[in-house]
Amino acid sequence: MGDSETMMVETSAVDTNIAAASDGSHSIAPSDAPAPTSVSDAGEMVSSASSIQSADSLTLASNVDSSNMNATSVDVTQQENPDVMAYDSNENFTGNGATTNTTENGVADGIGTAALHQPLDSSGLSAEEERLWSIVMTNSLDFDAWTALIEETERMSEGNILKIRKVYDAFLAEFPLCYGYWKKYADHEARLSSMDKVAEVYERAIQGVTYSVDMWLHYCVFAISTYGDPDTIRRLFERALAYVGTDYLCFPLWDKYMEYEISQNDWPRIATIYTRVLEIPNQQLDRYFEGFKELVASRPLSELRTAEEAAANSEAASQENEGELPPNSAEQSSKAVSASLKDAEELEKYIAIREEIYRKAKDSDSKIIGFETAIRRPYFHVRPLNVAELENWHNYLDFIEGGDDFNKVVKLYERCLIACARYPEYWIRYVLCMETSGSMELAENALARATQVFIKRQPEIHLFAARFKEQHGDVPGARAAYQLVHTGISPGLLEAIIKHANMEHRLGNLEDAYSLYEQAIAIEKGKEQSQALPLLFAQYSRFVFLVSGNVDKAREILVQGVESAQLSKPLLEAMIHLESIQSHPKQIEYLDSLVDKFTVPNSDNPSVASIDEREELSSIFLEFVDLFGDVQSIKKADYRHAKVFLNHRSVADSKKRHADDYLVSDRTKLAKSLISTSAPSVMGAYPSTQNQWAAGYGVQPQAWPQASQTQPQQWNPGYAQQAAYGSYGTSYTHPQAPTSVPQSASYGTYPPTYPAQQAYAQPAVAAALTPGQQPTAAAPAYYPSYY
Repeated sequence: MGDSETMMVETSAVDTNIAAASDGSHSIAPSDAPAPTSVSDAGEMVSSASSIQSADSLTLASNVDSSNMNATSVDVTQQENPDVMAYDSNENFTGNGATTNTTENGVADGIGTAALHQPLDSSGLSAEEERLWSIVMTNSLDFDAWTALIEETERMSEGNILKIRKVYDAFLAEFPLCYGYWKKYADHEARLSSMDKVAEVYERAIQGVTYSVDMWLHYCVFAISTYGDPDTIRRLFERALAYVGTDYLCFPLWDKYMEYEISQNDWPRIATIYTRVLEIPNQQLDRYFEGFKELVASRPLSELRTAEEAAANSEAASQENEGELPPNSAEQSSKAVSASLKDAEELEKYIAIREEIYRKAKDSDSKIIGFETAIRRPYFHVRPLNVAELENWHNYLDFIEGGDDFNKVVKLYERCLIACARYPEYWIRYVLCMETSGSMELAENALARATQVFIKRQPEIHLFAARFKEQHGDVPGARAAYQLVHTGISPGLLEAIIKHANMEHRLGNLEDAYSLYEQAIAIEKGKEQSQALPLLFAQYSRFVFLVSGNVDKAREILVQGVESAQLSKPLLEAMIHLESIQSHPKQIEYLDSLVDKFTVPNSDNPSVASIDEREELSSIFLEFVDLFGDVQSIKKADYRHAKVFLNHRSVADSKKRHADDYLVSDRTKLAKSLISTSAPSVMGAYPSTQNQWAAGYGVQPQAWPQASQTQPQQWNPGYAQQAAYGSYGTSYTHPQAPTSVPQSASYGTYPPTYPAQQAYAQPAVAAALTPGQQPTAAAPAYYPSYY
């Protein structure tokens, strides 16, 4: 046999006491056969929806229901790094060293994405191939372009294995969970190359999608048709079952194993396989029990016992007969009857033991069948999952975590992360679960796969990785994670800058924290009409005030923002708020000029802000000036607000009344026309006026105008507990006389009304959040605590 028959990576050790046990070498061929070059964990996100049918039919013997072989194909958990995750002799998970060197895109060391995505020779490509290569080199996650490129390459270069290898290697580096494409790749190698290359492709495939029942099934079918040594084939089956043998939809693999042993007429092994599969809750459990009963009815018990069982039974019989005299003919006849009765008792006991195993498995099945039937797509695809299925995975994980079987927890997470590989929350949950369980090797391995392969382009996972590494003492790793977001994943992402600066502050590197903001501001200044620039100035000012108490520097930063960036509501809010909590003389005239410039746009000073934003900021300034200004400044602000926004509110109210009138009855219309006769007051132009200026002025808490509900919450709720940043406005009351706010007043939070930055590139389904994931509505107070 050739080197194709050698397994490239040792993945598990299976108990030698079970039938068809591995000899520990995990080689398809004899151990002296050289192994092909190992290929590391394969690539980034997603699999195709289609299941490529095996070239070999899966016809089973009479006691194996062949109709079930056409059931839904399953791709049940994403790859596991064998160097990190292995099985002990009892098929339990054990961490064997925290080897988390998963290479980016899941390709072999030394081969980067750029190299894989380069076509062999542009002179040998068709115009369509050149066009498609250009698309995938620009956007390596364009699944449709990749599949079109594969089809075009196969059509134009049917006999060119080098071009076929190039396109499949590049595609599967990005989409390693596409087990159907691994099968097609292996078929091309079988057609154009050698069996050695086919085995190499299958080895790479089961490293790329280790928990796919279908992938292991294709590999076993290949081994059956290629190798003549039964032990070689059995070792491969046992290797497959160690990973996917307990999957709820694992029956095609068990069926194929039984089919092979039937072809070998090895009835003890068949009986042992039935005993093993009856222990596992699976979709075909009832069929397996019926098949076992048919087997027992068709074969004598002596043919079903393993050599170990037969030896044990013979030894027991010898002990019973020890010391007895040779029987006469009558006694022989009596003993024959007794032996027959004993055989019947032994058969009944043999069946009863397995029936009890089956009953326990059925009991377990009844507890999980609801979760399993709700999994409509166990494989991965580029299309997002629906909300119900995402919720089902969370509920299923909750249920299994509530048990005491750690192996089941790990395997279910791995299954989940093939269907949900593009959703960061499941990776984060897996890492935290492993951390809580004390399995840091598994936690680090999962985090490496998430950040380097499956969701490597999503900022959320890198921010989580930075925090995780910092918590475990890996400060350089945390810095590297933040730097990757700053320079490659999402440059200018405000959340990343804030978290990185906060970490440097925790580490005592205040100047480095300042430098992060200043570098980000310098970069954004170079962009035309940057929406992030005002937010950076506002946040930098807030950070300086909180960590150093330097009011002058905080004010200076905001002034620089006004001079450098386009006037925006967040920036002006920050200026008003900073002035409101300082004991220094208030810069009312300066603020008034900025508010006037923002709220009263003209041809020389256009404003990109909506009228609702401008009205809200004007209302905020009215609150401020009413508390700290004199009569003239109040009059000026009142006049401007009424002049600019009174007509707008009157028109809006009129439209609302018109819509209401359209829906109510004629009697209600008449009642409205009699009541609504008075002209609107000037104060009615201000939002929430009836609440702000209620009776008992100075006693009732003053509520700043509520932030516009159209504005999304920008800040991550994870900051909610940050210290020393009080909720100014949520408990603020008017003093009896205008006085300065003491210096010790906490710097209140900015309202969640900043324009939304570019969001993470989440799957489309992420927009449909579960009830527990709904974003928090803006609080009615002006400065709610979003940090």
